[in-house]
Amino acid sequence: MKRYKPENKFSRYLRITTLGIAVLAGGSIPAEAASEYQPGAIYVGGEEVCLEGDLFTTKWWAGASDKPSDVDVVDQAWETPWQRLAVNSDVCNGDGSANQGPANEPVAEEGPAGGVDEVAGPEADPEDIIVPEDPTPALPVGGDEPTTDPSGCPSWNGDTVYLGGVTVSYAGENWEAQWWTRGDTPGTTGPWGVWRRSENPTESSCASEAGPMPVVNPVAEDLPEENSAPDLNSDPVVDSDPLVPASTTVALSELLETEVALTSGSLMAEVKFSIQTRDNDIVESVTPQDPGNPENVKRVESIVDASRWAYFFPRRAPEYTYTNFLRAIAKFPAFCGTYADGRDSDAICRKALATMFAHFTQETGGHTIAWPEAQWRQGLVYVRELGWSEDAPNGYGICDPASWQGDTWPCAVFPQGHPASDQYKSYFGRGAKQLSYNYNYGPFSEAMFGDVTVLLEQPNLVADTWLNLASAIFFYVYPQPPKPSMLHALDGTWVPNAHDLAGGLEPGFGVTTQIINGGVECGGPTEHGQSVNRIEYYRNFARELQVPLAASEVLGCANMQRFDTQGSGALAINWEQDWTSPNACQLVSYQTPFSAFLDGDYARCVESFFDVTILDDLD
Repeated sequence: MKRYKPENKFSRYLRITTLGIAVLAGGSIPAEAASEYQPGAIYVGGEEVCLEGDLFTTKWWAGASDKPSDVDVVDQAWETPWQRLAVNSDVCNGDGSANQGPANEPVAEEGPAGGVDEVAGPEADPEDIIVPEDPTPALPVGGDEPTTDPSGCPSWNGDTVYLGGVTVSYAGENWEAQWWTRGDTPGTTGPWGVWRRSENPTESSCASEAGPMPVVNPVAEDLPEENSAPDLNSDPVVDSDPLVPASTTVALSELLETEVALTSGSLMAEVKFSIQTRDNDIVESVTPQDPGNPENVKRVESIVDASRWAYFFPRRAPEYTYTNFLRAIAKFPAFCGTYADGRDSDAICRKALATMFAHFTQETGGHTIAWPEAQWRQGLVYVRELGWSEDAPNGYGICDPASWQGDTWPCAVFPQGHPASDQYKSYFGRGAKQLSYNYNYGPFSEAMFGDVTVLLEQPNLVADTWLNLASAIFFYVYPQPPKPSMLHALDGTWVPNAHDLAGGLEPGFGVTTQIINGGVECGGPTEHGQSVNRIEYYRNFARELQVPLAASEVLGCANMQRFDTQGSGALAINWEQDWTSPNACQLVSYQTPFSAFLDGDYARCVESFFDVTILDDLD
């Protein structure tokens, strides 16, 4: 028998991590409503802040010495990156939401193959500005006693281990961990890093007052139930004598049997079915009205044809073609697919399209009152994050090969002869979901191509090809543990349990906002401005697509609690070392390099954590 070689034995047809999906959710423009200006902070282009009641936005990158008040002292507007949007703004007084400036003129009608004939008018060219590696406003790094937020959540401690879903206070704000972390300072990890602002933390999400811990992995006493995941709100349990067995041999067949047994639940099976993809040869052969198009593409064409696409998105960036839209649909058979159990496939498809269109109109829309088109028709304006160009180096990446993220999803470098030769390429926001960071480009690349390196080497493809819309559908069909996918939240697959219902979580458009950006927009006593926008856009798309709005459907997410591991949609999807058993891994809900969606990753997990030789006994 020969020794098992993990990277060669199995087809790596899919990998997705909790981190990757969470980032897709958050990677939108704008990310949140305007906050108070922080003196000395760095801001990336397109951010909005409040200062003395006035609303300001950055036209491009603003350094620590650039202040919003400079607009009143400079002679020319171009001398400052700041622009005043409103005096005594409602946004700065707790009402409304952040808007973006204009970008694209109306896009011309597409030809029969989906190509754009011409773009009317001049295009904005903000991408000549190179943004530093960390464009996130930096919060002051204080001593051991940072300011405690009025929420009552304990203050962040640099020596404490935090798991995903745990909230701490730091520098006067609440911060939610997206995955396991220790030592990462809130406010310094980038917009898609481990810490995200949380406006409405619950008591159960607050971190405990536990002190520093020397061991970073939780101990699982029992295997997770079929529809549940490990409790991320509990403290990690420290194993003072972890099991590290002597060198031994393990049969590959035994590991594969264990993998099947641990992923055999019905919820896991439903999720795996819903995230299947087609070969790219099939995808790239799709053209409008081709009788050979896949069934789900034909269904979408019958609902949204090329002229309707142009009407819905007249200000779209030229890369968002109708053909690219259909190809993105083709990649995911479950999106607008046929339900064989009696559910109304056409009705579900119409609702899915209205929901998705509403969300990426909020996230990539012009939000410009002065435009003649209503704001619900201003979606898909942005295909690249403002202020970034394809030649900008060293942005949005954890690229150090010594880090496990950099090792798992290695950043590409610019070639010799390039102005930024031997520097890392940038993984800034691209496409309808503004995909960001190497640790999201890698998983998305593997899901699309079976190879993590394709989009790490060519991140521009996420902006320039059908991948710009596939990223939005990718996010729609994938779960974000402990949240269900938006697909399952709307097609009837997800059935809330009593715990979900007690938190206000029930099927409807509102819960999809909770899935996308609940930490910012949901849970408060009144509807957040961005959620109000989403509702308005959804109502309009629903009317156009003949989606009935039941009086009982919850469209907003005010007072709606966040999903947690007690809900019916919670699913652990990553492998981690099992600290209670030798030569074994367990399913967890935080991000690791090993995915339960990828056959063979259980064996790779075991080989990574234990001193074992895996023998291929299958031949």
